[in-house]
Amino acid sequence: MRLVSLLPSATEIVYALGLGEDLVGVTFECDEPAAARREKTVVVGGRDTRGMTPGEIDGYVRGQLAAGGDLYTLHAEALARLEPDLILTQDLCRVCALPSGHVEDALDYLGCRADVLSLDPHSLDEVLDSILAVGQATGVPDRAARLVAGLRARLARTAARVAGRHRPRVAVVEWVDPPFTAGHWVPDLVSAAGGQPVAARPGAPSVQATWPEIAAAAPEFVVVAPCGYHLPGAIEQARAAARALPGPAVWAIDADGIVVRPGPRLVDGVEAIASILHPADPAVPGGGPTAPGTVHRVTS
Repeated sequence: MRLVSLLPSATEIVYALGLGEDLVGVTFECDEPAAARREKTVVVGGRDTRGMTPGEIDGYVRGQLAAGGDLYTLHAEALARLEPDLILTQDLCRVCALPSGHVEDALDYLGCRADVLSLDPHSLDEVLDSILAVGQATGVPDRAARLVAGLRARLARTAARVAGRHRPRVAVVEWVDPPFTAGHWVPDLVSAAGGQPVAARPGAPSVQATWPEIAAAAPEFVVVAPCGYHLPGAIEQARAAARALPGPAVWAIDADGIVVRPGPRLVDGVEAIASILHPADPAVPGGGPTAPGTVHRVTS
């Protein structure tokens, strides 16, 4: 089966299922594993926002959406040349990836007969279900079931190790200029890590907030997980959060790696957040020293 992934998270799922050799097309944002973008045909492009501030990026995104423009470009001819059997896409967020409707319109125009599977999870459980859906669609359901069972076992171990402990109030900030609070599956990560999500919208899209609104939720911890950034960029944004919220402990986390992309590594995110919230407990996965390159304590 020839696969095309129009989502970084779907690319991660494909590789986690051992189907990397079947993957022929990816997006310009597919950076895990690193070989994906180097060795596969890039069929979706977008603006390079490196060098832009968070406020400038927000302004660009708002302007494009208001004008009915697209944030991503589908290289339709390149896609057609790949002759895919299955295309993995989404309809969850226009800011995150190309909507599946755009893909289907292009396939109709080109006369391409690929199946399209839209992955649109709103919760951590639904993320795990989406792995099963990919496994079913690609003919490896047993492999997907084993992968999900292993991820659920890790979640169960974390739950058992934080059971009965104080559950600190945690606000996850997905953007800082302007601030956006956590939505969809991200609050589930906090709960699974032994925290109490506040200023959050479980299962719903992230929405713009104000720093006073976040402060009013009285978080003990603020985890800054800006969509589109790995740890170095998250640290820069977390400094702004620390200045705006001087009370709670502010941490930056590798957002693209383990928080905002709905794939298998969200369980790594749960374990990393658990290490932040419960550092004194050596039984907690990552308790004490955290995995290098995933989290960083930030001060103003």
